[in-house]
Amino acid sequence: MRVAAVDCGTNTIKLMVADLPSGEVLARETRMVRLGQDVDRTGRLAPEALERAFAALDEYAAVLERLPVERLRFCATSAARDATNGDLFAAGVRERLGVDPEVLAGHEEARLAFAGAVRHLRVDPEPPVLVVDIGGGSTELVLGPARPGEGPPEGHSMDIGSVRMHERHLRTDPPTAAEVAAATADIDAALDACPVPASEAATVVGVAGTVLTVAAGVLDLPAYDRDALDQAVVDARGVHAMTARLLGMTVAERLELPYLHPGRADVIGAGALILDRVLRRTRADRLVVSEADILDGIAWSLMESSEERASD
Repeated sequence: MRVAAVDCGTNTIKLMVADLPSGEVLARETRMVRLGQDVDRTGRLAPEALERAFAALDEYAAVLERLPVERLRFCATSAARDATNGDLFAAGVRERLGVDPEVLAGHEEARLAFAGAVRHLRVDPEPPVLVVDIGGGSTELVLGPARPGEGPPEGHSMDIGSVRMHERHLRTDPPTAAEVAAATADIDAALDACPVPASEAATVVGVAGTVLTVAAGVLDLPAYDRDALDQAVVDARGVHAMTARLLGMTVAERLELPYLHPGRADVIGAGALILDRVLRRTRADRLVVSEADILDGIAWSLMESSEERASD
């Protein structure tokens, strides 16, 4: 079955086209659109943000015309969930891709992120496994077994993300010590209230752009290299050092980093700080990095739902 998955978050819109169950990926695309621009402050999707998102979806429609699929699932997360004018976005999605976007509840977002990340690992991790998915508007923590299907994962979505924390706290370039302290307190408060027991995690798996970028920095890559990053293992102390380095840099200095997408330059400090604070709550001294994420979980959910219908 050829399927397409779209994950629309606060900062990025991602598309994957894959043949399942072989797992052959025919297309994997990312566009930085900052859909969640100012949503934390205004509660609405900005007109210019919608314009950027629709331009990306026009490009994805062309990909799907070239690679027609049997099933398509479009999942929208934090920004669309929080916006009062999300109906405008939904109408634009229907017009371009012919499907209604699903605004995921936080627990479903967490479940899909875990399934995508853990299914992809080539070496069974020591359980319990904590999957950390840091987005622009929210962060998902999911604790579960070494493989999907071995037991139900325990997940929670928190309203802390790289864009949200940056816009709320880190307004100076570079951020001041007081701003970093305020962001840290906000992140720690969310982690204190999180029901997922991160301290029990023996293995931490990080997914999505923030984690991949921080890991690229720890590895000091000369360019963004998907093959070098996928399933890399980095020392937690390196993550802490990289976080401090990013928070001490100006946006202009970050733009000089060869592995950093320009669309993340302003918010990567906030995202790294979230990762830093999560890791400090666990007993793991290393971070496993995975290129597979919620996008892969969405794609496999289409295969699984098709199999369930066939068995009914």
